[in-house]
Amino acid sequence: LKFPFASTRLQNIRCVAMFSTLRTSAVRAATRPLSRAAALQQERGFKASVLGAAGGIGQPLALLLKLNPRVTTLTCFDVAPIVPGVAADLSHICTGAKTTGFTGDDLKKALDGCDIVVIPAGVPRKPGMTRDDLFNINAGIVRNLVAAAAEACPKACILVISNPVNSTVPIAAEILKQKGVYDPRKLFGVTTLDVCRARTFVAEARGLDPLTTRVPVIGGHAGTTIVPLLSQVEPAVSGFSDEERDALTHRIMFGGDEVVKAKAGGGSATLSMAYTGAHFADRVMAGLAGEIGVQEYTFVQTDKVAGCTFFSLPVTLGKEGVESIHDWGKINAFEEKLIADMTPDLIEQARKGVEWAKIGVQEYTFVQTDKVAGCTFFSLPVTLGKEGVESIHDWGKINAFEEKLIADMTPDLIEQARKGVEWANAHK
Repeated sequence: LKFPFASTRLQNIRCVAMFSTLRTSAVRAATRPLSRAAALQQERGFKASVLGAAGGIGQPLALLLKLNPRVTTLTCFDVAPIVPGVAADLSHICTGAKTTGFTGDDLKKALDGCDIVVIPAGVPRKPGMTRDDLFNINAGIVRNLVAAAAEACPKACILVISNPVNSTVPIAAEILKQKGVYDPRKLFGVTTLDVCRARTFVAEARGLDPLTTRVPVIGGHAGTTIVPLLSQVEPAVSGFSDEERDALTHRIMFGGDEVVKAKAGGGSATLSMAYTGAHFADRVMAGLAGEIGVQEYTFVQTDKVAGCTFFSLPVTLGKEGVESIHDWGKINAFEEKLIADMTPDLIEQARKGVEWAKIGVQEYTFVQTDKVAGCTFFSLPVTLGKEGVESIHDWGKINAFEEKLIADMTPDLIEQARKGVEWANAHK
């Protein structure tokens, strides 16, 4: 059966609710009598944290959460030293959310008592970057952040934005299991941007209002694992030609590449991701607050798809996170083939994340290695195990600027190591 989403009118309301409430609830409250502002405050009550709050997604995401009337306390964490300044900047905005910034060793302070944790931390995708390149860096970042959340706010809803989501969400699940606090109802991969793009692109193609256009998108959150169900577009449209269907499907699948290319190496989708991340966080909080009929698409643990442990499907959100997970409804042969073709890849990406989380701990450290010509010691990513360093990894794909930095500094690094060795030999 087709999933019974709310009417397009209600979808419209949901899409703009966060921003309309900014005017009616947050901004206007500043000029209303104190009693009204106090009453408004009682309607709010969630402590939210943005991990990676100094980045291209993190800053606008934190701004939108600061403006959200449901948020009473907002904490911002990042390894970048500017994050206390980001929080100070946000704190000047006249809404009720108390905002504080943390960096360095204060991660658990930022997470203490949080109801919702949003994780956009990690490196953005650059032109030519592969999924493995992203994985090698962001996997460790997500692991560390989720491990801290497991200790500081074990009952929080965790929303993972950091790519590759198809792998980082399974990693997060394994870390939470290792900590003994895993609740599959409270772990989400944020795929809302795929749905947002689908609505926008279909509306543009057919002259519709994007706010009242509904396009289900299921599967995963990378390339061909993103499956738009154009047969279920609402309001109903006349059938897409094969050429139009193929073009729309490809654009929705690879919309991220469109932005990366347009930014010419200056980053990936940040503003649209912040918007959709904030929207999904708002919907999670709405469910936690007891709102009825909160429905979204998200990447969650499920057994509804043969072979897959995680899949993006329509869910109903409630007071404990995911209340129920729904089927994708009636689809056509083209969509069935898209799902069948991409499923092995989605399974493999999840498996890779799970195995990585189980096998070992990865960090960067200065170790003896022969991986860099001329150097006997070099700081590289390593996997740590029961006997120390289990394996040393390459640094992945880098650009010409970074290649030059390495080439220029290598003679100095070699000389410093040689000096240390010679001194040690002379003082035996």
